[in-house]
Amino acid sequence: MTLRDTLEPFFNKLPAVASPEKHVHFKDKLWWTLGVLVLYFALANVPLFGMSQDSIDLFESYRAFFAGASGSLVLLGIGPIVTASIVLQLLVGADIIKMDLSDPKDQAFFQGAQKFLVFVMIILEALPQLLGGYIQPDPGLAATLNVGLGVITLLLLVQIFIGGTLILFMDEVVSKWGIGSGVGLFIVAGISQQIVTGIFNWEFEEGLPVGLIPKWIYIAQNTGADYLFSGEGLMFLLVRGGILALLSTVAIFLLVVYVESTRIEIPLAHSAVRGARGRFPVKLIYASVLPMILVRALQANIQMVGIILASRGITFLGEFSGSKPLNGIMYYLAPIHSPYDWIPSLVRESFASYGATAPAIWQIGLHVLADAIMLIGGGIIFALFWIETTGMGAKPTAQKIFNSGMQIPGFRRNIGSIEKVMQRYIPKVTVIGGAFIGILTLVASLLGTLGSAGGTGLLLTVSIVYRLYEDIASEQMMEMHPMIRSFFGEQ
Repeated sequence: MTLRDTLEPFFNKLPAVASPEKHVHFKDKLWWTLGVLVLYFALANVPLFGMSQDSIDLFESYRAFFAGASGSLVLLGIGPIVTASIVLQLLVGADIIKMDLSDPKDQAFFQGAQKFLVFVMIILEALPQLLGGYIQPDPGLAATLNVGLGVITLLLLVQIFIGGTLILFMDEVVSKWGIGSGVGLFIVAGISQQIVTGIFNWEFEEGLPVGLIPKWIYIAQNTGADYLFSGEGLMFLLVRGGILALLSTVAIFLLVVYVESTRIEIPLAHSAVRGARGRFPVKLIYASVLPMILVRALQANIQMVGIILASRGITFLGEFSGSKPLNGIMYYLAPIHSPYDWIPSLVRESFASYGATAPAIWQIGLHVLADAIMLIGGGIIFALFWIETTGMGAKPTAQKIFNSGMQIPGFRRNIGSIEKVMQRYIPKVTVIGGAFIGILTLVASLLGTLGSAGGTGLLLTVSIVYRLYEDIASEQMMEMHPMIRSFFGEQ
């Protein structure tokens, strides 16, 4: 008996959200999606019982695409789901685990293994933070309850595990009963909240209001026009005044919408219904922007390892101030979030606030280059893995087209002929799209955006919302024309 034969019955017994036995109507899907969204916001506002105010959020810089909320029940956000996906995709891609993901049986095993890994990752991401002293138990509560700090720590671990499990099953509910994916929905929810905060927040930070509108009102009331129109004043307005962030936010929004609408359309004709024609669109960003989440999640986990080692006095990979890498290889592997990470004068200002020596200009350049390689190279690799693990490759797509009764005009009606045509386009477009979205993410990260969402977060949000709009449109179309469901493999 192989290891797979041993694990398969165990994976099949893992708790799961039941799939609908018949077609779920559009209104019902909409209610399920909205219900999960409301539940997500509720959980994000439930604080962890027994957590000290002195706790540090290791993933503070990654909140934009990890969703969740600091100090809440959903502290880990989608981190465990994304990390489990990375690990499994790398194992399958390197042929360490041999699977044919076009085979339904292998797909079921892959999904079971991924779910099991999510449970493992919840523990692996929570324990280092608890044992490393980043998530600290409240000594006052321990004294009140007359228990040791270890009991409060265990209580915190249980709460974090429950929150991580709820996120997993909420994602599954949206995928099976709702519209789009839970992972995308949670990212959009978190980043939208950050953008609204970034526009209207009146709280002061470093002498200026955080929100864009309050910031402009404050600058207009307290800063002279002669300073604002000087060279230093213009730089102040661009960076700290938020003009660059506003311009980049609008530019990213327009560019992503344009790129999402760029596609190659392969003509299709129905084999039985004469004159019935259609088109299969192969988008430029065929694998969507979700592979970028995988790249940033990989960077976040690398940084977490460096932070934990540094807290133990092992600093050969780099030193940290909180979750900010100050030097060493961890500095170069850290993602770029804003102009404060690459404009030399702003980098010096940022490092001065940590009481650390700023890196030289060549080191800043190397940091930008390393992030570019991670984003572009990682975008291509994870995009290729993504289409294979989600049934978007040439072979599964050809099977769907064949099952729907469609064929490509001028070619024989068999799966092999359709697959050959798809093979001409899908792998190439996936590589080009993966590289392009990596470049777009890099540019967005360099320029920064409104709020603390970051360029990556905004790019993800716009793309996910656009795809959600398309999903809603296709759902409405399937309600009006039930025969279209067969193309998507629905009953």
